[in-house]
Amino acid sequence: MNYTPALVVPALLAAVLVGCDPAPMSSPSVFPAKTQTNSAVLEPKDYPFARKAEFTKQMRAQLAEINRELDLLAAKIEKSTAPVKAEAEPRIKSLRELADRLKTQLEAAGEASESTWETAKDGTRTAFDALKEGFQQSRQWISEKIAP
Repeated sequence: MNYTPALVVPALLAAVLVGCDPAPMSSPSVFPAKTQTNSAVLEPKDYPFARKAEFTKQMRAQLAEINRELDLLAAKIEKSTAPVKAEAEPRIKSLRELADRLKTQLEAAGEASESTWETAKDGTRTAFDALKEGFQQSRQWISEKIAP
């Protein structure tokens, strides 16, 4: 049997697309799921002192994205009822403090020497993990309190 590319390509494309999930309707999270294929998110152990600038650059970009998403959450809260605002205010304040702590850790990591690099890197990752955890919990809480 003789197959022409004009018939094979559309058939293959259709077969591939049938198994695909539709694209998510909301913006992607700043905290990607850890998967085998997500090579863009490296673990801190993957950053020796020679890659300090790359590590701090990546972490600064993640902090900037978190701050943008935090501003969006704060705007949603601002449009909600007074009781929700009152309950959410300490959560947002706590997240802002965690973001400030991460910023301080990033500054320390940027100034770290080779002998202090591992400690500075671990401190930065610990601060990031705390902010990530708090952000995810707050986002979940807000989604339960505020209808989309």
